[in-house]
Amino acid sequence: MKNNVLKSTLILVLAISLASFTAVLDKNVDVAKSKITWKGYKVTGSHEGTIALKSGALKFEGDKLVGGNFSIDMNSITTTDIQGEYAKKLDGHLKSDDFFGVANHPTASLNITKAKANGKNAYTVTGDLKIKGQSHPITFEMSVYGSKATANLKIDRTKYDIKYGSSSFFDNLKDKAIYDEFDLVVDLQF
Repeated sequence: MKNNVLKSTLILVLAISLASFTAVLDKNVDVAKSKITWKGYKVTGSHEGTIALKSGALKFEGDKLVGGNFSIDMNSITTTDIQGEYAKKLDGHLKSDDFFGVANHPTASLNITKAKANGKNAYTVTGDLKIKGQSHPITFEMSVYGSKATANLKIDRTKYDIKYGSSSFFDNLKDKAIYDEFDLVVDLQF
């Protein structure tokens, strides 16, 4: 009886020890092959464009996503739905202090703090998003398959002190109002 208890205890200790040695592996994102598309909405329509990653990595424990971190180059924000002078004006306005203030805040970041599997390749991801020096929690869905990952984020810009054209803060904007939320569609390759 004593031997059985001793063997069981030894097996349990060994199993726990081996489980604790499961390696966490960082998979660096290929920033040249990855893409982030943004879309902002206003009463009279929308605008969209791209923004580039500076760096990024997803953390895996075995084949399960457990975390990650990303740095976004805010100077790279560009508009793709209009061209020429209007695109340059909008790009400049987005980079100004009215929006992202890239002179003082050239990067934004996302630090994934939790990833809960909710399907074979699907995760509910929680992290801290930092824009204009302000960090707030965010939760979104992410799919990971092979060497690719995709996510759709809906961001309330007013949480990051981006209030320009927001009817939540300014009256009588009428058709000049810009909605508080914008979308990011993220396609990562690693």
